[in-house]
Amino acid sequence: MKNAAVVLGILGGVLGMITGFFVYGFVEFLGWFNNEVDQDLLQEPENAGRLVFVGIASPVLAIAGGAMAHPRPTIGGVLLAISVGGMLWAYGVGVFTMFPIVLTGLAALLALLGRATKEPGSL
Repeated sequence: MKNAAVVLGILGGVLGMITGFFVYGFVEFLGWFNNEVDQDLLQEPENAGRLVFVGIASPVLAIAGGAMAHPRPTIGGVLLAISVGGMLWAYGVGVFTMFPIVLTGLAALLALLGRATKEPGSL
Protein backbone atom coordinates (compact mmCIF):
# COMPACT_ATOMS: atom_id res chain seq x y z
CA MET A 1 0.00 0.00 0.00
CA LYS A 2 2.77 2.41 0.84
CA ASN A 3 4.50 1.90 -2.50
CA ALA A 4 1.26 2.61 -4.34
CA ALA A 5 0.82 5.75 -2.22
CA VAL A 6 4.30 6.91 -3.23
CA VAL A 7 3.66 6.41 -6.94
CA LEU A 8 0.15 7.88 -6.93
CA GLY A 9 1.15 10.83 -4.75
CA ILE A 10 4.07 11.81 -6.94
CA LEU A 11 2.05 11.30 -10.12
CA GLY A 12 -0.84 13.34 -8.72
CA GLY A 13 1.61 16.07 -7.72
CA VAL A 14 3.14 16.22 -11.20
CA LEU A 15 -0.30 16.41 -12.83
CA GLY A 16 -1.29 19.07 -10.30
CA MET A 17 1.87 20.98 -11.16
CA ILE A 18 0.96 20.94 -14.85
CA THR A 19 -2.52 22.21 -13.98
CA GLY A 20 -1.00 24.88 -11.74
CA PHE A 21 1.29 26.06 -14.55
CA PHE A 22 -1.67 26.50 -16.88
CA VAL A 23 -3.74 28.30 -14.24
CA TYR A 24 -0.83 30.63 -13.45
CA GLY A 25 -0.30 31.34 -17.13
CA PHE A 26 -3.99 32.03 -17.65
CA VAL A 27 -4.14 34.47 -14.72
CA GLU A 28 -1.02 36.29 -15.95
CA PHE A 29 -2.37 36.43 -19.50
CA LEU A 30 -5.64 37.97 -18.32
CA GLY A 31 -3.76 40.61 -16.33
CA TRP A 32 -1.54 41.44 -19.30
CA PHE A 33 -4.44 41.51 -21.75
CA ASN A 34 -6.53 43.84 -19.61
CA ASN A 35 -3.57 46.22 -19.19
CA GLU A 36 -2.85 46.31 -22.94
CA VAL A 37 -6.41 46.76 -24.12
CA ASP A 38 -7.44 49.17 -21.33
CA GLN A 39 -10.85 47.53 -21.20
CA ASP A 40 -12.13 44.67 -19.15
CA LEU A 41 -13.08 42.42 -22.05
CA LEU A 42 -11.87 39.34 -20.21
CA GLN A 43 -12.63 39.38 -16.51
CA GLU A 44 -9.85 38.29 -14.18
CA PRO A 45 -11.09 35.82 -11.56
CA GLU A 46 -11.85 37.23 -8.13
CA ASN A 47 -9.72 34.58 -6.47
CA ALA A 48 -6.65 34.96 -8.72
CA GLY A 49 -4.22 35.10 -5.79
CA ARG A 50 -5.69 31.95 -4.28
CA LEU A 51 -5.48 30.15 -7.62
CA VAL A 52 -1.82 31.06 -8.05
CA PHE A 53 -0.90 30.15 -4.45
CA VAL A 54 -2.67 26.80 -4.51
CA GLY A 55 -1.26 26.08 -7.97
CA ILE A 56 2.20 26.27 -6.41
CA ALA A 57 1.63 24.91 -2.89
CA SER A 58 -0.66 21.92 -3.47
CA PRO A 59 1.54 20.05 -5.98
CA VAL A 60 4.58 20.59 -3.77
CA LEU A 61 2.67 19.16 -0.80
CA ALA A 62 1.52 16.22 -2.92
CA ILE A 63 5.04 15.40 -4.10
CA ALA A 64 6.45 15.78 -0.58
CA GLY A 65 3.64 13.67 0.88
CA GLY A 66 4.16 11.01 -1.76
CA ALA A 67 7.87 10.91 -1.04
CA MET A 68 7.19 10.57 2.70
CA ALA A 69 4.43 7.96 2.33
CA HIS A 70 6.78 5.00 2.67
CA PRO A 71 9.00 5.95 5.63
CA ARG A 72 6.41 8.09 7.48
CA PRO A 73 2.94 7.13 6.18
CA THR A 74 0.97 9.23 8.68
CA ILE A 75 2.80 12.46 7.86
CA GLY A 76 2.73 11.65 4.14
CA GLY A 77 -1.00 10.90 4.24
CA VAL A 78 -1.75 14.14 6.05
CA LEU A 79 0.30 16.18 3.55
CA LEU A 80 -1.47 14.44 0.68
CA ALA A 81 -4.88 15.12 2.26
CA ILE A 82 -4.01 18.82 2.73
CA SER A 83 -3.00 18.95 -0.92
CA VAL A 84 -6.32 17.45 -2.00
CA GLY A 85 -8.21 19.91 0.17
CA GLY A 86 -6.31 22.83 -1.34
CA MET A 87 -6.98 21.72 -4.90
CA LEU A 88 -10.66 21.19 -4.16
CA TRP A 89 -10.91 24.57 -2.42
CA ALA A 90 -9.28 26.52 -5.23
CA TYR A 91 -10.21 24.63 -8.40
CA GLY A 92 -13.14 22.36 -7.65
CA VAL A 93 -13.61 19.20 -9.68
CA GLY A 94 -13.37 19.76 -13.39
CA VAL A 95 -12.04 18.15 -16.52
CA PHE A 96 -8.41 19.07 -15.88
CA THR A 97 -8.43 18.78 -12.10
CA MET A 98 -10.17 15.46 -11.55
CA PHE A 99 -7.09 13.31 -12.14
CA PRO A 100 -4.71 15.17 -9.80
CA ILE A 101 -7.40 15.29 -7.11
CA VAL A 102 -8.39 11.64 -7.41
CA LEU A 103 -4.82 10.32 -7.63
CA THR A 104 -3.65 12.40 -4.68
CA GLY A 105 -6.74 11.52 -2.63
CA LEU A 106 -6.25 7.81 -3.29
CA ALA A 107 -2.59 8.16 -2.33
CA ALA A 108 -3.60 9.83 0.95
CA LEU A 109 -6.03 7.03 1.70
CA LEU A 110 -3.48 4.32 0.89
CA ALA A 111 -0.78 6.03 2.94
CA LEU A 112 -3.04 6.32 5.98
CA LEU A 113 -4.20 2.70 5.61
CA GLY A 114 -0.61 1.57 5.04
CA ARG A 115 0.54 2.77 8.44
CA ALA A 116 -1.13 -0.26 10.02
CA THR A 117 0.85 -2.75 7.95
CA LYS A 118 4.09 -4.27 9.16
CA GLU A 119 7.02 -4.52 6.81
CA PRO A 120 8.98 -7.76 6.87
CA GLY A 121 12.03 -7.31 9.08
CA SER A 122 10.77 -4.13 10.80
CA LEU A 123 10.29 -3.77 14.53
